[in-house]
Amino acid sequence: MPRSKKPGPVTARRYIIQGRVQGVGYRYFAEGVAEEVGVAGWARNLDDGSVEIYAVGTAEQLSALAGYLWRGPRGADVRAVQELEALVQELSDFRIEYFS
Repeated sequence: MPRSKKPGPVTARRYIIQGRVQGVGYRYFAEGVAEEVGVAGWARNLDDGSVEIYAVGTAEQLSALAGYLWRGPRGADVRAVQELEALVQELSDFRIEYFS
């Protein structure tokens, strides 16, 4: 029986996605992709029309997520994905956040 691979150390990233990314289901797309690659975090719209994503996972998981973020859902036109280091927060799932 093959041994399961141990996950690497956990790290966190913030992504700022620019382009036509609001009103096209981008946050829901990010939520589905995050669940698929196994990262926790959140996605929210920003006032300037961009989307911010915070994600916690291994370097491999975050790299996979970043590749999907560049693609986006049908209808999106991703022009830039800024990746920033972030402090690790203890989160158990990925969710969409809304401003109140």
